[in-house]
Amino acid sequence: MFATKDPNRIQLNREGHLKHFITIEGLSRETLTEILDTADSFVDMSAQQVKKVPLLRGKTVVNLFFEASTRTLSTFELAAKRLSADVLNLNISTSSTSKGETLKDTLQTLEAMHSDMFVVRHSDSGAAHFIAEHVTPNVAVINAGDGRHAHPTQAMLDMMTIRRHKGDFAPLVVTIVGDILHSRVARSQIHALRTLGVAEIRVVAPITLLPRHIEMLGVKVFTHMEAGLKDADVVIMLRLQKERMQSALLPSEAEFYKLYGLTNEKLKHAHPDVVVMHPGPINRGVEIESAVADGPRSLILDQVTNGIAVRMAVMSMSMSGQMAEKNFKAEV
Repeated sequence: MFATKDPNRIQLNREGHLKHFITIEGLSRETLTEILDTADSFVDMSAQQVKKVPLLRGKTVVNLFFEASTRTLSTFELAAKRLSADVLNLNISTSSTSKGETLKDTLQTLEAMHSDMFVVRHSDSGAAHFIAEHVTPNVAVINAGDGRHAHPTQAMLDMMTIRRHKGDFAPLVVTIVGDILHSRVARSQIHALRTLGVAEIRVVAPITLLPRHIEMLGVKVFTHMEAGLKDADVVIMLRLQKERMQSALLPSEAEFYKLYGLTNEKLKHAHPDVVVMHPGPINRGVEIESAVADGPRSLILDQVTNGIAVRMAVMSMSMSGQMAEKNFKAEV
């Protein structure tokens, strides 16, 4: 576990623009909207014959994943390549860190290769912040998920998906269901939704999967699925993170599905125009039934598509912020 200080002290440059993207907490509505607007400009690239722009041409992006993730790694790699960057995927399990090399040693080695950006995924909360504090100036750090702390690009691709299907955030009731306790995604989603001004944020989970004092984040807490779904405009299901559970927090997966799994029958309690999301990977028959995941209300595949655009936006904005900081220091 890494200690974290105020992230915006290092996350923003002198002009208030991103130079790292570590957490959504503390960022302004204007910054989040800029990310969404920038991502919108990239989202239709997949339909073009040439799917590249030269914004990161000549830059080297290192995907530094200390924790496995197929979907996040793939979309970051594709996003970097569509920005014309050179990409290095570092397999930590076979790297020198498994031979006793410290994290600082690994960073210094990568910096000596003149890397320009680190995309970091780590099982310990605060790891991305730690790296951003110790990395060489002008190297951007993007948090691809750290412990239970934050997953800011996942939250922003979720915000993009909501905005493209619902428009204005202000009137929405958004319900987040599942393993709130272990979910860095839920924390980042809550901060983003609150900053973007949604009418109401709800969390639904058994008591054993709710963090203490979760109400302090500005959410309404429900332990009964039907009550939490009532008139909801957006329902976000979360994966049961069994690998993070250190004790028997659930009687069984079957019992969880019975009470908290999203089915078409339970979805009838939500608004007639409700949309359904899930950050993946999906445990069918545990968090959600296939009829919902593959149904007309599901935006799960849209989330994957939007994830590439959001990560392109964050990477290009952070590199631009780093360059602006570098130019400022050169002028001084």
